[in-house]
Amino acid sequence: MSEKLPAEPGSAIRQGVVQADAAWRALLEAARRTRDEDGFAPGPDAAEPAANSVRDPHIDAGGGLLVRDSGGRWARGASVPAEAAALLDLYLPVCNARPESPLTVGHLGQSLDGYIATDSGDSNFVTGPANIVHLHRMRALCDAIVVGAGTIASDDPRLTTRLVEGANPVRVVLDPSRRLDARYGVFSDGQAETILICDEQGAANGAESCGLAEVIGVPVDAGRLDLEALLARFAERGLAAVFVEGGGRTVSRFLEAGLLDRLQIAIAPLVTGAGTPGLRLPGCDEMAECLRPAHRVFSMGDDVLFDCDLGAGASPPRGATQQQEQLSRIV
Repeated sequence: MSEKLPAEPGSAIRQGVVQADAAWRALLEAARRTRDEDGFAPGPDAAEPAANSVRDPHIDAGGGLLVRDSGGRWARGASVPAEAAALLDLYLPVCNARPESPLTVGHLGQSLDGYIATDSGDSNFVTGPANIVHLHRMRALCDAIVVGAGTIASDDPRLTTRLVEGANPVRVVLDPSRRLDARYGVFSDGQAETILICDEQGAANGAESCGLAEVIGVPVDAGRLDLEALLARFAERGLAAVFVEGGGRTVSRFLEAGLLDRLQIAIAPLVTGAGTPGLRLPGCDEMAECLRPAHRVFSMGDDVLFDCDLGAGASPPRGATQQQEQLSRIV
């Protein structure tokens, strides 16, 4: 189902809902076509994308919300309503993931002071409803969702797409020492294919399943899973778009290993004072050494989402010699 909006009168709001719904259906179709290359035959001329456009009569019967070039990459159409443009811009990178150009995206929702949970471990909910819907949309567009054992143990999440239209992804739980058992919902609810990842020795010596979940082993070094080997296992299964949803340690390890293509940080207008930090990385001595990625900023209800492109190169550090950038509002 679609994200619910406040019940206000007026055709403009109704039209906005229709446009957002149409954009979401276009994104789902684009992701499906990208994963199923038999459904797309690149034409000889990139200037003729209309035959491969995702169209919706509710928006514009004569044009496409999305167009695809001769290389098979989706882009926003030339005339897209404002209510749909931001939705398309945010999610299009995921729609273009394919086996030969996979995409791994990490996400964290945190407070203004950088925490993803309180001291007691309570994380329900740091971010608001709009960001929760965003998580479900990312799940629906990605082939696999990855979480650490700590997230399962503390939150027992379902990791499904129940708030939006779209299929459930493969659910992957990282549990090197196999400390989890089948009591948790992801291992017993049968809602989606589920994989438990542990070290190779544990996989060889233990049961081949955990509840309904398949157990797969990957190499472990100093107690840490070999994440490159993990992504290779995903590639073997055709899982091109991977969403690392949490927790903080899991996202941090992917980032530290240089294995994230994009990093999404949702910041809520919340101050916890203390708690579980989000990213935990080795520090830098100088500001000039710090990662300053290219990024886009999206408003999500009361939250602000930074969508960082880690493969696009960093912007230069800000300094006194640089021209002052113009201040602008995003909301």
